[in-house]
Amino acid sequence: MVNRQLSLLAMGLAAASYAAAQTHKPGSFEDGGDTLVSAMMMFLGNPDKVYILDKSENNAAKFGNYPAMGAVYDIASRQAQTMGVSTNVFCASGMHLPNGSFATFGGNGAVGPGGNISDVPYPNNPYQGFFDTQFGDYDGTKAIRILNPCTDADDFSSPNCQWFDNASLLSMQSQRWYSAAEPMGDGTVVLIGGFTNGGYINRNYPNVDPAYEGGAANPTFEFFPANGRSPQFMNFMNKTSGLNAYALTYLMASGNMLVQANYSTVLWNPLTNEETDLPDMPGQIVRVYPASGANAMLPLTPANNYSQTIIFCGGIYMNDWQWGNYSWPFEDTWTIAASNKCHTITPEPSDGSPVEYVEDDDMPVGRTMGQFIALPDMTYLVVNGGANGTAGYSTRTYNTLQMPFGMSLAAEPVGQPALYDPRKPKGQRWSTAGFDTSPIPRLYHSSAILLPDASVMIAGSNPNVDVNLTAYFPTTYKAEIFYPSYFGASTRPTFTGAPTTLSYGGDPFDLQIPATAYSGSANDAADNTTVVLLRGGWTTHAMNMGQRIMQLNNTYTVNNDGSITLHVAQPPPNPNLFQPGPAMLFVTMSGVPSNGSWVIVGSGKIETQPTQPASVLPASVRLDGVSGSANGSSSSPGTTDSSGSNGATSHTGAIVGGIIAAIAVVGILG
Repeated sequence: MVNRQLSLLAMGLAAASYAAAQTHKPGSFEDGGDTLVSAMMMFLGNPDKVYILDKSENNAAKFGNYPAMGAVYDIASRQAQTMGVSTNVFCASGMHLPNGSFATFGGNGAVGPGGNISDVPYPNNPYQGFFDTQFGDYDGTKAIRILNPCTDADDFSSPNCQWFDNASLLSMQSQRWYSAAEPMGDGTVVLIGGFTNGGYINRNYPNVDPAYEGGAANPTFEFFPANGRSPQFMNFMNKTSGLNAYALTYLMASGNMLVQANYSTVLWNPLTNEETDLPDMPGQIVRVYPASGANAMLPLTPANNYSQTIIFCGGIYMNDWQWGNYSWPFEDTWTIAASNKCHTITPEPSDGSPVEYVEDDDMPVGRTMGQFIALPDMTYLVVNGGANGTAGYSTRTYNTLQMPFGMSLAAEPVGQPALYDPRKPKGQRWSTAGFDTSPIPRLYHSSAILLPDASVMIAGSNPNVDVNLTAYFPTTYKAEIFYPSYFGASTRPTFTGAPTTLSYGGDPFDLQIPATAYSGSANDAADNTTVVLLRGGWTTHAMNMGQRIMQLNNTYTVNNDGSITLHVAQPPPNPNLFQPGPAMLFVTMSGVPSNGSWVIVGSGKIETQPTQPASVLPASVRLDGVSGSANGSSSSPGTTDSSGSNGATSHTGAIVGGIIAAIAVVGILG
C-alpha cells in the first residue's frame, strides 16, 4: 500500500492564535469557505487547523490521481487543501492521543463509483472490497490512521504532516465499522462494537443471531494499544443488538464507563468486562445511531464537586419492526417526528442515591442528528439535524420504492441553533433568542466543532451513497462559522501566562488579566471570572467523541493598576475526569470568553498518569476603587473584533513523536 508515511520524529508546534481581524454579528452564520471533501468527520488539530475526513466517494478535489478523502482547513484564511488517506474512512471512529496526536479507527471496505464494492475484492471474499482502481481506496475496516497535526510553520507537503495510514504496519485486531471509541485515564483508547459489513442498522430481521448477525456484527471490544490483549465479547453488544452502532460512551471518575445503546444503559468496567445494568432510556427513545440524539457530559465544576452528569436530547422512538434491518428501515422514517425530550443521568452519584434518568426541559424543536457543542461559558449549543426521521441513507424502505427526498431518511432540516444552559432553573434552560437560521440543510454526515476564538465551525451533510450535487439534500462542501451571543460583547477578555501543559494536581499557576480586558469594577470582574478547560472532541455522526469541559478552581488578586492575577488550580488528581491529551484553556469574564490557549493535559504518554495532591490556592484579595479600562462593557451587546489581540496567545506543547513510534510497535506486537 502506497501512502505518505508519517514521520515518527518529535515535532514542536509553534505558538499561534486565531486572527480573523473582522467583526461578527452575534447569533449569525458566516461563509466558512469550501472544505473540498464533505465533512463527515472533523477535529481541531491545533489553534491553526481543522482536519476533515470524508468517505471514499467521487469528490472533484483530488489527492494525487484519486478523489480525496481528507483535507486540512486553515482557520484564518478559511481555505482547505486535500490530504492523502489510503483506507476508506467511511463511518470510522476517532480520538485524541495523550501527546496531541489523533487517531481514527476502522471504516468500510474499499468502494468505487456509486458506493459499489471495489473492482479488486479479496480473492476469497467477493463481497469485501480490497482496493478500487478508480477511487484508489483500500479496505479500511481494520485500519488505524495516525496524524501529528501541523501548523503554518510546517511544510504540509512533508510526510511529517500527513496521515500515517498503512494497515500492513498498524491495524486493529478485528474489523470495525461504526465502532465507539473512548479514552481511559491512562490514554488507552477502548474500541467497542461496530459492523463488519452491513447497512442501515446492525441486525437481520428476524434477529435470530443477535451477537454476530451471521458475521456482519462485531460484539467485541479491544484496546489501542493492545499490549497483548485480545478482543473480548461484550454482553451489552448482544443485549442491544441492532441499535448499537456508535454506542455512546463516557468514562466515569471510577474508571467505569457509561455505555448507552438501543434504549439500554450500563456501567461497564473495561478492565474486568463487568456490567452493571442502569435504568432504560425513558419512553424507549433511541439516542444512538441512527436515531442520533444529541448527547454530552455536562460541565465538571468545583461547585458540583466534578460530578459527572450526561444529557441526552432528541433522537426518535420507533417500534422494533419499524427499525427494519441491514438493508433499510421498514417504516417511512421521514414521516415520523424526532423527539424533543431531554433526559439526564448521573451514573455515580456521590451521595449513593439510586441512579435514574431525570427528565429535563424539552428542546424548542425535536431533532434527529442534533449535536451538542460545549461552549467556554459552560453552555451548550445544539446545531444541525432534522425534525423528522433518522440518520442513514437508503434506496428504498419496506413500503416506498421511490424515495421523496433522494436517499435521505430524514426531512425538515433544523437550521436554527438552540442554546442549553444547565445552570438556569428548570423551564428556562433552552433559548433560540437572537439566533439566525442557516439555509443550508445539515443532515446525515454533518459535523460541528468549537474553534479557538469560541465560534463554531459547521460543515458537511451528505445523505447520498456517492457525491450527488443535484439531490434533494445534496453533498455539501460549504462550511459555515456560527457566532454565539457572547460575540455581542464590546470587549473580549485577554490573558497571559498560560502554561503549555497541565498536570493532575500539583502547584497552581497564575494568569494575568490586564485592565484593558474588562470594564467596570475590578472586584466584580474578578468575582465573575472563571477558568475553563475544554476539549472539543472528534466530531462525526452527531457526536463529539471525547468532548469534555471542566472549570478549574481559582482565586484572584486585584492589583493597583486594575490588572487581575488569577491563581488557578491544576485539574483534580484523577485523570478519569479529564483524560490526558490536547485541550484549550479559556478565561471567561461575565459570560464572555477569551480566545483559547492550547495545552496538553497530563504526561503526553500512554501510561498511568502521574498525580499530585490537589492544588492549594491562596485566598482572594480584593481592592476597592479599582476598575478596568476597556471601552464599553464586557457583557454589552454589539459586535466584537476577534483578532488575536482579543484572546490569549495560544501555545501548543511539543508533540512527542517518539510515543507514536512506541504506539505503532505496541499496536503491531499486540
